[in-house]
Amino acid sequence: MDEQTWEHVRTVVTTIPPGHVLGYGDVARHAGLRSARVVGRILAEDGADLPWHRVLRSNGSVAEHLRHEQLERLRAEGVLADRGRVDMRRYRWKPPEPFELPGAG
Repeated sequence: MDEQTWEHVRTVVTTIPPGHVLGYGDVARHAGLRSARVVGRILAEDGADLPWHRVLRSNGSVAEHLRHEQLERLRAEGVLADRGRVDMRRYRWKPPEPFELPGAG
């Protein structure tokens, strides 16, 4: 995976404002990628300094091993979960279209 891909994912995640979330697939689409799995891999390997907690599964659920910390961080930003699931229709961030990545295009 090239450095530009990593930077695009990092840029998209960094721009998600507090109180909002995106799905892994949303991040991939805005970063110009086809695979949401790549986003998960990048966040797992290089996301500690990012607002990683704002990236969820498409159904609003979180990974079990991150559940407590992720839901706590989201709650602190005003994002509420019901039975461990965030209402994506309510909290999904809608960035301007097309999403402009620095240095892209």
